[in-house]
Amino acid sequence: MIRRALIAVGLGAPLAVLTAAAILFLMTFAEPARRPDYVVRMTLPERTGPIGLPKVEGPADASRPLVVIDAGHGGHDPGASGQRGEREKMITLSLALALRDALLADGHVRVALTRDGDRFLALEERSGIAQRLKADLFVSIHADASESPDATGATVYTLSDRGSDAVADAVARRENKADTVNGVELGGKSDAVTAILVSLSQREMRERSKAFGALVLREGEGKVRFHTDPEREAAFVVLKSLDLPSALIEAGYISSPDDARALANPGWRKGFGAAVASAIEIYLARTNIASPVP
Repeated sequence: MIRRALIAVGLGAPLAVLTAAAILFLMTFAEPARRPDYVVRMTLPERTGPIGLPKVEGPADASRPLVVIDAGHGGHDPGASGQRGEREKMITLSLALALRDALLADGHVRVALTRDGDRFLALEERSGIAQRLKADLFVSIHADASESPDATGATVYTLSDRGSDAVADAVARRENKADTVNGVELGGKSDAVTAILVSLSQREMRERSKAFGALVLREGEGKVRFHTDPEREAAFVVLKSLDLPSALIEAGYISSPDDARALANPGWRKGFGAAVASAIEIYLARTNIASPVP
């Protein structure tokens, strides 16, 4: 049958038309096991340098502290999904914008977003933006998911000891005699001295990050519902910086119907932004960075 059909199609037809018709016929009528597979390959352009830096908003005074807000996921990485189709990448962007708006309304600090639209960023690029901008604080926002229907509430993560040891070793090898850590030149230092400087800087940044995390819990009390175990440590890639206090805030569980409704509520997001903004401003004032607190 297939042979007769192809012959009929081919009578008087040019070779290119015959070939196209034959391929279309085989893909349509051939048995599934015998259908040919077709793969289209294309060469993507290689990235030749670092991504562009985002705009810095807020006071024009460059001496004011700078906070970089990272909306988790984005682009082809949607993150977690809610029961009603909510996508984490869109929720985190809305929360990041709410936090930015709260900080700009207060007018005490400068603000930059790693993304202000639906685009993909590699994990290293996110904290890398903050480092290149010489930010004073890095805050990454996510919305967790869990298989347990009882999992609810916000959580604040900072870098764990377990993760920081390996990170310190890796950074010491990479940065040795080539860069600075927390303002200290590593050039000319021995491997042992470099390792000590890296370890001390990691410890200092961990303590600063934990102090900020504690303020988020305090300022969010009564405004944000927290998880029963809200203060945690983990080896998130975006938190692995030697000279930048960093925290990752899981604003809630997108897999929880109650949390998902709150995360989608503009009023709740505004309250979340105000609470975290207050924690940021108090943290920066306590660390002797020029940031007047009302």
